Amino acid sequence: MSDGKNGITYADAGVDIDAGNALVERIKPAAKRTTRAGVMAGLGGFGALFDLKDAGYTDPILVAATDGVGTKLRIAIDTGNVDGVGIDLVAMCVNDLVCQGAEPLFFLDYFATGKLETETAARIIEGIAEGCYQSGCALIGGETAEMPGMYEAGDFDLAGFAVGAMERGADLPAGVKAGDVLLGLASNGVHSNGYSLVRKLVEVSGLGWDDSCPWAEGTLGANLLTPTRLYVKQALKAVRAGGVHALAHITGGGLTENLPRVLPEGLGADIDLNSWELPAVFKWLAETGGMAESEMLKTFNSGLGMILAVDAAEAEALEALLRAEGETVARIGSVTEGAGMRYTGSLL
Repeated sequence: MSDGKNGITYADAGVDIDAGNALVERIKPAAKRTTRAGVMAGLGGFGALFDLKDAGYTDPILVAATDGVGTKLRIAIDTGNVDGVGIDLVAMCVNDLVCQGAEPLFFLDYFATGKLETETAARIIEGIAEGCYQSGCALIGGETAEMPGMYEAGDFDLAGFAVGAMERGADLPAGVKAGDVLLGLASNGVHSNGYSLVRKLVEVSGLGWDDSCPWAEGTLGANLLTPTRLYVKQALKAVRAGGVHALAHITGGGLTENLPRVLPEGLGADIDLNSWELPAVFKWLAETGGMAESEMLKTFNSGLGMILAVDAAEAEALEALLRAEGETVARIGSVTEGAGMRYTGSLL
């Protein structure tokens, strides 16, 4: 039916529905690659369905987590290097889920921009799919929001939502006690926290994103966009082996704020700062800003992306298991009587 009018369209207002449809078609193969047991219906519907029984659970408890990538996105936008931020998004959510003892099952993303550029958006979402694939969860749905007037040209924002499950009674932390050994798993850089300070320090240094990186090959921007490590499969394998009492994802707040979150009241930790090597990126940041060690420890992961509190009798076996899974593991200290973090040695 036609009323003969040829008036203003949604596209004239800055929203291109056809571009959104094209994006969905482009990313379907990437999402399909992440399909796992339990997925009933994914992209295209008004909601996504997941069968916990088909996923192998008999008496499951659901665990949910949501997060973003923060101002690391600014570097990705400014450099055009957007392929890894989707992995960051997934990692920030699923690394948290595993700290509760949960297996990530499925993931949904929210991508918002002023004008949808299909190629750029596809690269971002394909990164999300890669992060899901690496962590064993399905990219089951999401939302792409084109909002002219809300974002400057080329800008975008990301949020992620992960749902996991565990059998009733398997939640962590549990059984943490004085004498537990603390195993630190290496990070591969700054991950996704502290980037407002990182950007300030780069400004202080006088360098640009396309300049040579002072501590590694390649550009400064590319090195600072190294995606956050995913610890899911190896951490779950350790949990299922027995002896893991707690896991702490070292994100905003660093070691100083995150490890105490999994320690019962009245317990603290002794940490030997000489037990692992501070990655070169943090040395450069510290030197550039004249940062105190205490500031480093409460702002950045300082080289450790995940910490496990494990039974002392199982520490050697768990350390060997994690090394076999490709982890660089350091015995960084122990859980102690008396609240608080006590540091010996020096990072810098």
